[in-house]
Parts: sequence; C-alpha cells; structure tokens
Amino acid sequence: MSVAIWWVRRDVRLHDNEALTAALQAASAVIPLFIIDPRLQLSPFASQARLAFLWASLRQLDADLCQRGSYLLVRQGAPTAVLQHLIAETGATGIYAGEDFSPYARKRDTAVAQTLPLHLQPGVTLRHPTELLKVDGTPYTVFTPYSKQWRQRLLPTPDSLLPAPAHIHTPALPGEPLPELPYNLPFPPGEAAAQQRLAEFVNGRIYAYAQNRDQMALDGTSALSPYLRFGMISARQAVVAARRAYAQAATDAARQGADTWLNELIWREFYVNILYHFPYVLRGSFRREYDAIAWRNDPAEFAAWRDGQTGYPVVDAAMRQLRQTGWMHNRARMIVASFLVKDLLINWQWGEQWFMQQLLDGDPAANNGGWQWTAGVGTDAAPYFRIFNSVSQGQKFDPSGAYIRRWVPELRQVDNAFIHEPWRMPLLEQRRSGCVIGRDYPAPIVDHQLARQRTLEAYKEINR
Repeated sequence: MSVAIWWVRRDVRLHDNEALTAALQAASAVIPLFIIDPRLQLSPFASQARLAFLWASLRQLDADLCQRGSYLLVRQGAPTAVLQHLIAETGATGIYAGEDFSPYARKRDTAVAQTLPLHLQPGVTLRHPTELLKVDGTPYTVFTPYSKQWRQRLLPTPDSLLPAPAHIHTPALPGEPLPELPYNLPFPPGEAAAQQRLAEFVNGRIYAYAQNRDQMALDGTSALSPYLRFGMISARQAVVAARRAYAQAATDAARQGADTWLNELIWREFYVNILYHFPYVLRGSFRREYDAIAWRNDPAEFAAWRDGQTGYPVVDAAMRQLRQTGWMHNRARMIVASFLVKDLLINWQWGEQWFMQQLLDGDPAANNGGWQWTAGVGTDAAPYFRIFNSVSQGQKFDPSGAYIRRWVPELRQVDNAFIHEPWRMPLLEQRRSGCVIGRDYPAPIVDHQLARQRTLEAYKEINR
C-alpha cells in the first residue's frame, strides 16, 4: 500500500484542494496531517481569537474527513522533525501541501524540502508571485499594471474546480487532541460555513457591492476574509464565483459590483506578491526612507486608540468592533489606521501588530500592505497627502450613525446632528442624551487640524 501525507496548512477544506488531490493521485492511502507548530500556534504573540477560529475549523474538517472514512491526524513539534518521524512510521513516499508565501513559510518549506519529498501545490493565491513579472523580469510594485496583467491571463472556469473526494483511506495512527479554546465569535467555523457565506454573497449582495461596500452599518461586504485566510474556500473558487456573478448580472451596476469584488481579490494577491519579492516589508517601510519618520509614539494615546476611547465616535466604534468580533469593516480599517498614523503620529507598525493580535483574518501580506498603504510608506506613489478626517469619513460612510450606536452604547441616545461630533453638543443636550462629554464618553484626544499639519511636517522632513 502506497502512502502520501496531505499536510494541511492554509487549506482547511476538501473542495478544490490541489494538494489533497495530488496526494490522492500519488498514493492509495492518504494521511491528512495538521502540525501544531510552536513557532506559529504556540507563540505568546499568536492571536487567541484567530487560533480559536482555526481549532474550531479543524474540528469541522476532522468531522468532514470522518464522513469519508478518514480523520485529521494532529501532531505537535517542529515541522521537519514531525514529518521525518511520520514518514519513518508509515513509509509515506510524498508530502503534499499548498504553497504559502510568507518569509517564515518559505524558510520552513525550504528546510523540509532539503531532506524530505515535499511537493508544493497552488491554492493560497490564483497567481504565483513569480508568474506576473514586468518585461525586465522585475516584480510589479504598482497595483494598476499588476491588476491589468493579472486580468489578461487565462481565468479559471467552473469546470476547473476540483470536487471533494468521496472516500479517503487513512491508516490508524496515534495523534494529539487539538487545543481547547472557547469560540463565540460571529463567524461560524469551517468549510461548510465558508461555502454557505460565499453562495449567499454571490447570489445577492455582490450586485450592490460597489455601492454598499463602504457603508459601515450595512451588510454590504462578503465578510469572507477569515475563510480565505485559512483556505476554507480556495482563491480559485472565489475568482470563479466573482466571474459567474459578473456573467449573470442583469445591469451595469450589478456587473460593477461583481467586478469590484474581483478587484479586491486581486489586491489580496498583489500584497502577497509584494511580500514575496520584498520580505523586508515585515520589518519596515517598503519605501525605506520613511523608516526615519519622527514618530511621537505616545503610549497613552495608543492605549486610547486600542481601547476605543479616542473621543472620535467612528474610530472608537471600529476599534470596539475589532475587540468584540475579531473583524472590522474594511472602510473602518482605513479610518482607524489613518487616525493612529496621521492624527496621533504613532508608528504604523504598532497598529499592524495590534491588528495581527486581534483579527481572525490576520494575514501578514494583507495586513502589512493595508497598513503601509494608509501610512503612505508602501508602494503607493502619493504618500503623505492622504490624511483621512475621521469626522467627515463617519458622516459619509455612516450618515445615520447606526454603526456608531451599535458599538458605542454611550452614544445611542445622541441626536444625529451630534453623533459624529458629540463634543459639540450643548451641555443641556449632553445631559438629555445621557452622555456628558468627559464623564460618559471621552473628549477628543487630539485636534484633527493641528494633528494634520504636524503630520505633514513630519513627512515633509523625509523629502527634504
């Protein structure tokens, strides 16, 4: 009996899984293996919410495998050592895994491949970072030409998606239990939940996505990022779903919605491309000269931002949403990032690290790319002029204040006229609404106009 190992990493699914399919084609028995890597899952810096989501999703995968005569084998330790032991134990002739592109993943896989038969398969992205290069062989560092080339390549069709196997023969082996962490966040774990959410989105909300995606009080986004993060749906299936929705759209506006979501999927791949070719971005700015910015880095102001106590309602609502759900609306992510970097003049890496500790979808490439974009230190050609005004952002993307009232209960009785600037309420109005500024809700910790000028000067110093 020939044996292969399917090493589960960022492909917690059975449908459209190229690593699993390759393992099944190579051997008559396949061992689905998840390795609890102390460098990743047991690190003191690992997000407990994200781990809880992962453990719960792996339990769902195990249940799905049991329905097919298999199970998920869990072992703990350094990946190379665990795999060496398992091959000696079973006589497995190949290890099949979805290729990942973070610096740690690449270093880990290089080490494994030096001594073991590791076969990496696509899946985390549709385009490998080495697939799209400029004529001179260098990587793209600007999104628009990258996106143009991405779209010009052959796109997948529904018949390219791989079915889930009906049966997997797996020999009985001793394993370890998955860690126990309570999970009560509003993202049902596992592949089935991901498939259901994708279907609901592409059969409805995607057609208004271009119009609604920035409105923070609306359910206008896909909210699929945690599932894409761990591969509970493949990048290929997401692209196929977007293209199918585009083909079935009845109006130009509906087609725009589907195409706008596809563009977001391309942004995800663009940031993977940047991290692959420029791994130093995890340690500093893409544009290295901006590492010299004279940050203020006030710990008390950072704590106010982190805890949703800045006195700016839309910022505080978003930060509290993150704390309570492990997720934040994408428009809100830009607003709070701009506030931290441009209003408080705090190093973007502080925010990047906090997001990675909190987000269910915390992904090194996307998180880093988003923070560098907002901070104006990344691949963007026009850096420091982009400074969001939190008040006007809230007025534009939460006009009724519904998002604010949901996450900042102190402001629920505040009139619409003051919901975005509660400090402007007359004292009688503050008392009537049950929200006295400085007592029930903080006064603004910074004056935006003064902070904006301070930030412009700090950035201009770099360009002199």
